[in-house]
Amino acid sequence: MGAQWKAKGKALVADAKGKLFGKLVKEIMVAARLGGGDPAANSRLRMAVEAARKASMPKDTLDRAIKKGAGVGADAVNYSSVLFEGYAPHRVPVMVECLTDNPNRTAPNMRVCFRKGQMSAVAWDFDHVGMIEGEPENGADVEMAAIEAGAQDFEAGEEEGTTLFITDIADLDAVSKALPAQGIKVLSVKLGYKAKNPISMSSLSAEQQEEVQEFLAGLENDDDVQHVYAGLVD
Repeated sequence: MGAQWKAKGKALVADAKGKLFGKLVKEIMVAARLGGGDPAANSRLRMAVEAARKASMPKDTLDRAIKKGAGVGADAVNYSSVLFEGYAPHRVPVMVECLTDNPNRTAPNMRVCFRKGQMSAVAWDFDHVGMIEGEPENGADVEMAAIEAGAQDFEAGEEEGTTLFITDIADLDAVSKALPAQGIKVLSVKLGYKAKNPISMSSLSAEQQEEVQEFLAGLENDDDVQHVYAGLVD
């Protein structure tokens, strides 16, 4: 029994890593297609490459993704960004960002994912913003760093000890470059969606919370889904 559980655990870890690599490869390819294959001149590609390296992606996989996205070689692939909106159970607003090479496959898959929710226009309840995940070093003052770097706001990040800096879209690159001088190690940079009126998880029953979490997990598990933004707070 123990060997079986160990084997299952290794398979789950491998599957999770495979999904992560898949998302990173897509982001690298789209960044290279939109801004060119030189990370030094393409901030979105630079951060995608850094994220891939942090995840221990093999160099040949990384290089191949850049070439495909930039249209170099016979195996160039063109991914497009598709956005889906709607509600999770209990009227939790959700924005789903997909990267796909086949929108005709993605749309039906999303309709299936939303069966326990509702596809509906909810973009009005979100702000489109720049998001920078950072980690303060040597006791850096997060609030002062946000002010000095020009961020609009900040909040606790998803990982313990990290901070999410919110910026205007036009200021994303400038703020990400300014934060290191304020003692903040930049971990990731992206455009995303921040809910204007998030629902508190504590306002939902334990059963309702589980239903929302299962719905969001179903979205995350779809291979075409790149990011899920839910209007939730703890």
